[in-house]
Amino acid sequence: MATMADVARRAGVSVSTVSHVINKTRFVKEETRDQVHAAMRDTGYIPNTIARSLVTSSTKTLGLAVSAVTNFHFADMVSSIDATARAAGYTLLIADTHDDPAEELRVVQNLHQRRVDGLLLATAAGARGAALRYLKDTGLPTVLIDRCASAAFDQIGTANVESTARLVDHLADLGHTRIGMVAGRRGIRTSSERVRGWQRGMRRQGLDPAKELVVPGHSHAYMAEQVTEKLLRGKDAPTALVVGNNHMTLGVLRALSRLGLKAPQDVALSVFDDFEWADLLQPQLTAIAQPVEEIGARSVRMLIDRLADPDGAKRTVLLEPTLVHRTSCGCPAEPVR
Repeated sequence: MATMADVARRAGVSVSTVSHVINKTRFVKEETRDQVHAAMRDTGYIPNTIARSLVTSSTKTLGLAVSAVTNFHFADMVSSIDATARAAGYTLLIADTHDDPAEELRVVQNLHQRRVDGLLLATAAGARGAALRYLKDTGLPTVLIDRCASAAFDQIGTANVESTARLVDHLADLGHTRIGMVAGRRGIRTSSERVRGWQRGMRRQGLDPAKELVVPGHSHAYMAEQVTEKLLRGKDAPTALVVGNNHMTLGVLRALSRLGLKAPQDVALSVFDDFEWADLLQPQLTAIAQPVEEIGARSVRMLIDRLADPDGAKRTVLLEPTLVHRTSCGCPAEPVR
Protein backbone atom coordinates (compact mmCIF):
# COMPACT_ATOMS: atom_id res chain seq x y z
CA MET A 1 0.00 0.00 0.00
CA ALA A 2 1.19 3.50 -0.78
CA THR A 3 2.39 5.58 2.18
CA MET A 4 2.45 9.28 2.90
CA ALA A 5 6.17 9.22 2.14
CA ASP A 6 5.42 7.81 -1.32
CA VAL A 7 3.02 10.69 -1.95
CA ALA A 8 5.59 13.22 -0.75
CA ARG A 9 8.29 11.87 -3.10
CA ARG A 10 5.85 11.84 -6.02
CA ALA A 11 4.71 15.42 -5.35
CA GLY A 12 8.20 16.67 -4.57
CA VAL A 13 7.23 18.01 -1.14
CA SER A 14 7.84 17.10 2.48
CA VAL A 15 5.82 14.50 4.39
CA SER A 16 4.61 17.24 6.75
CA THR A 17 3.22 19.18 3.77
CA VAL A 18 1.28 16.12 2.64
CA SER A 19 -0.06 15.76 6.20
CA HIS A 20 -1.19 19.40 6.27
CA VAL A 21 -2.97 18.99 2.93
CA ILE A 22 -4.78 15.84 4.04
CA ASN A 23 -5.69 17.05 7.53
CA LYS A 24 -6.20 20.73 6.63
CA THR A 25 -4.13 21.73 9.64
CA ARG A 26 -2.17 24.53 7.96
CA PHE A 27 -2.51 26.75 4.92
CA VAL A 28 -0.90 25.26 1.82
CA LYS A 29 -0.73 27.05 -1.54
CA GLU A 30 -3.30 25.89 -4.07
CA GLU A 31 -0.62 24.80 -6.55
CA THR A 32 1.02 22.61 -3.90
CA ARG A 33 -2.32 21.16 -2.84
CA ASP A 34 -3.04 20.19 -6.43
CA GLN A 35 0.36 18.48 -6.68
CA VAL A 36 -0.32 16.48 -3.50
CA HIS A 37 -3.82 15.45 -4.63
CA ALA A 38 -2.46 14.36 -8.02
CA ALA A 39 0.25 12.33 -6.29
CA MET A 40 -2.36 10.68 -4.07
CA ARG A 41 -4.33 9.63 -7.15
CA ASP A 42 -1.23 8.41 -8.98
CA THR A 43 0.01 6.31 -6.05
CA GLY A 44 -3.41 5.09 -4.96
CA TYR A 45 -2.81 6.46 -1.46
CA ILE A 46 -5.80 6.14 0.92
CA PRO A 47 -5.66 8.38 4.01
CA ASN A 48 -5.84 6.65 7.39
CA THR A 49 -9.00 8.12 8.85
CA ILE A 50 -8.19 6.92 12.37
CA ALA A 51 -4.77 8.56 12.32
CA ARG A 52 -6.26 11.69 10.80
CA SER A 53 -8.87 11.92 13.57
CA LEU A 54 -6.08 11.91 16.17
CA VAL A 55 -4.51 14.92 14.45
CA THR A 56 -7.67 16.91 13.78
CA SER A 57 -9.81 15.77 16.75
CA SER A 58 -12.54 15.07 14.19
CA THR A 59 -13.60 11.82 12.57
CA LYS A 60 -15.94 13.55 10.09
CA THR A 61 -18.65 11.13 11.15
CA LEU A 62 -22.09 11.83 12.59
CA GLY A 63 -24.20 9.35 14.54
CA LEU A 64 -27.92 8.83 13.94
CA ALA A 65 -29.98 6.92 16.50
CA VAL A 66 -33.61 6.28 15.51
CA SER A 67 -36.14 3.49 15.44
CA ALA A 68 -35.35 3.16 11.75
CA VAL A 69 -36.41 -0.42 11.10
CA THR A 70 -39.77 -0.50 12.85
CA ASN A 71 -40.92 3.05 12.08
CA PHE A 72 -41.17 3.79 8.36
CA HIS A 73 -41.95 7.43 9.18
CA PHE A 74 -38.19 7.88 9.47
CA ALA A 75 -37.28 6.46 6.04
CA ASP A 76 -37.42 9.73 4.08
CA MET A 77 -35.92 11.62 7.02
CA VAL A 78 -32.93 9.27 7.20
CA SER A 79 -32.39 9.60 3.44
CA SER A 80 -32.39 13.40 3.73
CA ILE A 81 -30.02 13.31 6.71
CA ASP A 82 -27.59 11.05 4.86
CA ALA A 83 -27.62 13.20 1.72
CA THR A 84 -27.06 16.42 3.66
CA ALA A 85 -24.28 14.89 5.78
CA ARG A 86 -22.47 13.53 2.69
CA ALA A 87 -22.73 16.92 0.96
CA ALA A 88 -21.04 18.47 4.01
CA GLY A 89 -18.23 15.90 3.95
CA TYR A 90 -19.48 13.68 6.78
CA THR A 91 -20.10 9.95 6.96
CA LEU A 92 -23.25 8.80 8.76
CA LEU A 93 -23.32 5.94 11.25
CA ILE A 94 -26.90 4.69 11.81
CA ALA A 95 -28.07 2.64 14.79
CA ASP A 96 -31.55 1.36 15.63
CA THR A 97 -32.87 2.06 19.14
CA HIS A 98 -36.02 -0.06 18.63
CA ASP A 99 -37.77 2.65 20.68
CA ASP A 100 -36.42 0.96 23.81
CA PRO A 101 -34.84 3.25 26.46
CA ALA A 102 -32.24 0.69 27.54
CA GLU A 103 -31.23 -0.02 23.92
CA GLU A 104 -31.21 3.72 23.24
CA LEU A 105 -28.61 4.28 25.98
CA ARG A 106 -26.45 1.43 24.66
CA VAL A 107 -26.64 2.77 21.11
CA VAL A 108 -25.75 6.31 22.19
CA GLN A 109 -22.78 5.06 24.20
CA ASN A 110 -21.53 2.91 21.31
CA LEU A 111 -21.73 5.77 18.84
CA HIS A 112 -19.89 8.02 21.28
CA GLN A 113 -17.18 5.39 21.76
CA ARG A 114 -16.74 5.30 17.99
CA ARG A 115 -15.79 8.98 18.22
CA VAL A 116 -18.64 10.47 16.19
CA ASP A 117 -18.30 14.25 16.05
CA GLY A 118 -21.98 14.70 16.92
CA LEU A 119 -25.26 12.86 17.28
CA LEU A 120 -28.78 13.07 15.87
CA LEU A 121 -31.30 11.34 18.14
CA ALA A 122 -35.02 10.61 17.98
CA THR A 123 -35.32 9.83 21.66
CA ALA A 124 -37.65 7.13 22.92
CA ALA A 125 -37.05 7.77 26.61
CA GLY A 126 -37.59 11.54 26.66
CA ALA A 127 -36.07 14.18 28.92
CA ARG A 128 -35.82 11.87 31.94
CA GLY A 129 -34.18 9.04 30.04
CA ALA A 130 -30.67 7.80 30.74
CA ALA A 131 -29.52 8.56 27.18
CA LEU A 132 -30.13 12.31 27.51
CA ARG A 133 -28.48 12.35 30.94
CA TYR A 134 -25.46 10.61 29.42
CA LEU A 135 -25.30 13.14 26.58
CA LYS A 136 -25.51 16.05 29.02
CA ASP A 137 -22.74 14.60 31.17
CA THR A 138 -20.39 13.88 28.26
CA GLY A 139 -21.13 17.06 26.32
CA LEU A 140 -21.38 15.24 22.97
CA PRO A 141 -22.92 17.73 20.49
CA THR A 142 -26.48 16.52 19.92
CA VAL A 143 -29.59 17.52 17.99
CA LEU A 144 -32.90 15.92 18.92
CA ILE A 145 -34.97 15.17 15.84
CA ASP A 146 -38.72 14.62 15.46
CA ARG A 147 -39.25 14.28 19.24
CA CYS A 148 -38.42 17.58 20.89
CA ALA A 149 -37.92 16.38 24.45
CA SER A 150 -35.54 18.86 26.13
CA ALA A 151 -34.59 22.50 25.58
CA ALA A 152 -31.15 21.59 26.98
CA PHE A 153 -30.36 20.39 23.44
CA ASP A 154 -30.83 21.75 19.96
CA GLN A 155 -33.98 20.14 18.60
CA ILE A 156 -36.17 20.18 15.52
CA GLY A 157 -39.55 18.63 14.82
CA THR A 158 -43.16 19.27 13.90
CA ALA A 159 -45.74 21.47 15.63
CA ASN A 160 -47.77 18.44 16.75
CA VAL A 161 -50.30 19.98 19.14
CA GLU A 162 -51.98 22.53 16.92
CA SER A 163 -51.84 20.40 13.79
CA THR A 164 -53.69 17.57 15.59
CA ALA A 165 -56.23 20.08 16.85
CA ARG A 166 -56.79 21.08 13.22
CA LEU A 167 -57.76 17.50 12.41
CA VAL A 168 -60.42 17.66 15.12
CA ASP A 169 -61.59 21.06 13.86
CA HIS A 170 -61.98 19.63 10.38
CA LEU A 171 -64.00 16.63 11.54
CA ALA A 172 -66.18 18.84 13.75
CA ASP A 173 -66.80 21.18 10.82
CA LEU A 174 -68.10 18.15 8.94
CA GLY A 175 -70.69 17.61 11.67
CA HIS A 176 -69.02 15.05 13.95
CA THR A 177 -69.50 15.53 17.67
CA ARG A 178 -68.06 12.27 18.99
CA ILE A 179 -64.50 12.06 17.74
CA GLY A 180 -62.19 9.35 19.03
CA MET A 181 -58.42 9.09 18.96
CA VAL A 182 -56.05 6.14 18.53
CA ALA A 183 -52.99 7.33 20.45
CA GLY A 184 -49.34 6.38 20.08
CA ARG A 185 -46.96 4.84 22.54
CA ARG A 186 -46.90 6.41 25.98
CA GLY A 187 -43.68 8.08 27.01
CA ILE A 188 -42.88 9.31 23.49
CA ARG A 189 -43.13 13.08 23.21
CA THR A 190 -44.91 13.14 19.85
CA SER A 191 -47.62 10.78 21.17
CA SER A 192 -48.40 12.94 24.19
CA GLU A 193 -48.37 16.13 22.11
CA ARG A 194 -50.89 14.71 19.65
CA VAL A 195 -53.21 13.65 22.47
CA ARG A 196 -52.96 17.19 23.82
CA GLY A 197 -53.81 18.47 20.35
CA TRP A 198 -56.89 16.23 20.21
CA GLN A 199 -57.97 17.57 23.60
CA ARG A 200 -57.39 21.16 22.50
CA GLY A 201 -59.46 20.66 19.36
CA MET A 202 -62.31 19.00 21.25
CA ARG A 203 -62.49 21.76 23.84
CA ARG A 204 -62.44 24.65 21.41
CA GLN A 205 -65.20 22.94 19.42
CA GLY A 206 -67.27 22.69 22.61
CA LEU A 207 -67.02 18.87 22.59
CA ASP A 208 -66.36 16.53 25.50
CA PRO A 209 -62.78 15.14 25.45
CA ALA A 210 -63.91 12.06 27.36
CA LYS A 211 -61.14 9.66 28.37
CA GLU A 212 -62.96 6.67 26.92
CA LEU A 213 -62.62 8.23 23.45
CA VAL A 214 -58.82 7.88 23.55
CA VAL A 215 -57.49 4.35 23.10
CA PRO A 216 -53.81 3.29 23.26
CA GLY A 217 -52.56 1.99 19.92
CA HIS A 218 -48.98 1.87 21.23
CA SER A 219 -47.67 3.06 17.83
CA HIS A 220 -48.18 -0.47 16.53
CA ALA A 221 -50.49 -1.68 13.76
CA TYR A 222 -51.67 -4.82 15.56
CA MET A 223 -52.43 -3.03 18.84
CA ALA A 224 -54.20 -0.23 16.98
CA GLU A 225 -56.36 -2.81 15.23
CA GLN A 226 -57.38 -4.43 18.52
CA VAL A 227 -58.24 -1.24 20.41
CA THR A 228 -60.03 0.31 17.43
CA GLU A 229 -62.24 -2.75 17.03
CA LYS A 230 -63.11 -2.67 20.73
CA LEU A 231 -63.83 1.08 20.63
CA LEU A 232 -66.12 0.84 17.63
CA ARG A 233 -68.01 -2.13 19.08
CA GLY A 234 -68.72 -0.20 22.28
CA LYS A 235 -71.72 1.85 23.31
CA ASP A 236 -71.83 5.37 21.84
CA ALA A 237 -69.01 4.56 19.46
CA PRO A 238 -67.37 7.60 17.82
CA THR A 239 -68.39 8.53 14.30
CA ALA A 240 -64.91 9.85 13.48
CA LEU A 241 -61.34 8.95 14.39
CA VAL A 242 -58.02 10.76 14.60
CA VAL A 243 -55.12 8.30 14.25
CA GLY A 244 -51.82 9.24 15.90
CA ASN A 245 -49.33 7.93 13.31
CA ASN A 246 -49.10 6.07 10.01
CA HIS A 247 -48.13 2.72 11.54
CA MET A 248 -51.38 2.64 13.52
CA THR A 249 -53.38 3.77 10.50
CA LEU A 250 -52.83 0.34 8.94
CA GLY A 251 -54.28 -1.31 12.03
CA VAL A 252 -57.28 1.00 12.07
CA LEU A 253 -58.04 0.20 8.43
CA ARG A 254 -57.86 -3.52 9.21
CA ALA A 255 -60.26 -3.05 12.14
CA LEU A 256 -62.79 -1.29 9.90
CA SER A 257 -62.52 -4.12 7.39
CA ARG A 258 -63.05 -6.78 10.07
CA LEU A 259 -66.14 -4.96 11.35
CA GLY A 260 -67.56 -4.46 7.86
CA LEU A 261 -67.40 -0.68 8.24
CA LYS A 262 -66.44 1.79 5.56
CA ALA A 263 -64.79 5.19 5.74
CA PRO A 264 -66.13 7.79 5.56
CA GLN A 265 -69.68 6.42 5.33
CA ASP A 266 -69.60 4.69 8.73
CA VAL A 267 -66.51 6.22 10.36
CA ALA A 268 -64.66 9.31 9.16
CA LEU A 269 -60.86 9.07 9.32
CA SER A 270 -58.12 11.67 9.59
CA VAL A 271 -54.58 10.56 10.32
CA PHE A 272 -51.23 11.94 11.39
CA ASP A 273 -48.39 11.23 8.93
CA ASP A 274 -48.87 11.20 5.21
CA PHE A 275 -47.10 8.58 3.14
CA GLU A 276 -46.40 8.00 -0.51
CA TRP A 277 -49.32 5.69 -1.23
CA ALA A 278 -51.95 7.32 1.01
CA ASP A 279 -53.83 8.54 -2.06
CA LEU A 280 -53.86 5.04 -3.58
CA LEU A 281 -56.02 3.59 -0.81
CA GLN A 282 -59.79 3.56 -0.90
CA PRO A 283 -60.74 5.84 0.66
CA GLN A 284 -57.85 8.18 0.09
CA LEU A 285 -56.50 9.23 3.48
CA THR A 286 -56.90 12.74 4.82
CA ALA A 287 -53.58 13.27 6.58
CA ILE A 288 -51.17 15.62 8.27
CA ALA A 289 -48.06 15.64 6.10
CA GLN A 290 -44.91 16.33 8.07
CA PRO A 291 -41.94 18.06 6.38
CA VAL A 292 -39.71 15.07 7.13
CA GLU A 293 -37.10 15.80 4.47
CA GLU A 294 -36.73 19.39 5.68
CA ILE A 295 -36.44 18.17 9.28
CA GLY A 296 -33.68 15.80 8.21
CA ALA A 297 -31.69 18.36 6.23
CA ARG A 298 -32.00 21.14 8.80
CA SER A 299 -31.09 18.83 11.68
CA VAL A 300 -27.72 18.12 10.05
CA ARG A 301 -27.08 21.80 9.47
CA MET A 302 -28.01 22.54 13.10
CA LEU A 303 -25.54 19.90 14.28
CA ILE A 304 -22.73 21.25 12.09
CA ASP A 305 -23.46 24.73 13.45
CA ARG A 306 -23.23 23.32 16.98
CA LEU A 307 -19.86 21.73 16.20
CA ALA A 308 -18.62 25.13 15.08
CA ASP A 309 -20.09 26.93 18.12
CA PRO A 310 -20.22 24.54 21.10
CA ASP A 311 -21.27 27.21 23.60
CA GLY A 312 -23.95 28.98 21.56
CA ALA A 313 -27.58 29.24 22.65
CA LYS A 314 -29.65 26.09 22.13
CA ARG A 315 -32.40 26.25 19.51
CA THR A 316 -35.82 24.62 19.25
CA VAL A 317 -37.33 24.64 15.75
CA LEU A 318 -40.92 23.50 15.15
CA LEU A 319 -41.93 23.27 11.50
CA GLU A 320 -45.52 23.58 10.33
CA PRO A 321 -47.00 20.48 8.67
CA THR A 322 -49.64 20.47 5.94
CA LEU A 323 -53.22 19.21 6.20
CA VAL A 324 -53.87 17.19 3.02
CA HIS A 325 -57.61 16.85 2.34
CA ARG A 326 -58.66 13.60 0.74
CA THR A 327 -61.80 11.46 0.92
CA SER A 328 -61.50 9.43 4.15
CA CYS A 329 -62.92 12.29 6.22
CA GLY A 330 -65.95 12.74 3.99
CA CYS A 331 -64.65 15.52 1.77
CA PRO A 332 -64.74 15.23 -2.02
CA ALA A 333 -61.42 14.37 -3.63
CA GLU A 334 -59.19 17.31 -4.46
CA PRO A 335 -57.57 17.62 -7.87
CA VAL A 336 -54.17 15.93 -8.04
CA ARG A 337 -51.39 18.50 -7.53
